[in-house]
Amino acid sequence: MSAWHRYDPVRRRLTLNVHVQPNAAGSAVVGLHGDAVKIRIAAPAVDDKANRTLVAFLHEVLGVRASQISIRHGSNGRRKTVEIVEADAALLERVGALVNQ
Repeated sequence: MSAWHRYDPVRRRLTLNVHVQPNAAGSAVVGLHGDAVKIRIAAPAVDDKANRTLVAFLHEVLGVRASQISIRHGSNGRRKTVEIVEADAALLERVGALVNQ
């Protein structure tokens, strides 16, 4: 398991450490940034736009419902803790593949 994500199989929760770079030309995972996955977001960091775009991006690339994804900590900063509920082993594999693309 990597330091940037943790899976709790009992609670079926996946927690991600994310470093967000807002105002990017396009949304994409660009690798690791310390103990976080770095994600460029094509939205400004105003009026919660970057957070909403981050949730929509993760919804798209991980194939989970947007309602399963929440930002638990760091909603006002670049460093965020994202939680995905109803997670399973298949989701854990997709998350691991994010930085190995």
